[in-house]
Amino acid sequence: QVQLVEVGGGLVEAGGSLRLSCAASGGTFSFYGMGWFRQAPGKEREFVAAISWSGSSTYYVDSVKGRFTISRDNAKNTVYLQMNSLKPEDTAVYYCAAQRDSYSATRSRYDYWGQGTQVTVSS
Repeated sequence: QVQLVEVGGGLVEAGGSLRLSCAASGGTFSFYGMGWFRQAPGKEREFVAAISWSGSSTYYVDSVKGRFTISRDNAKNTVYLQMNSLKPEDTAVYYCAAQRDSYSATRSRYDYWGQGTQVTVSS
């Protein structure tokens, strides 16, 4: 059983930056591809970014390309989401998730989820 804990959310003005971290425990972190998803009020949870177990491959939703960067440190069992040039439409609860042996943009393929961290971007 893998436990995931996200930190780093908060309130930021448009154009600002935040760095989210997700610490994993209870499993072999390097066995898992990792993803970030977000859910705004009244909307479905949507894919944001994913990274392979080694960190060599990444994948982003078009709306965050060039602004967000996903990375991981397997020695620290942690995945990160660096968010720059934030926009009000980025406001959501951000979740990290773990997928055994692979990574994808498909929510149902992820095995474990964190509790989420709120990101609010003011205009």
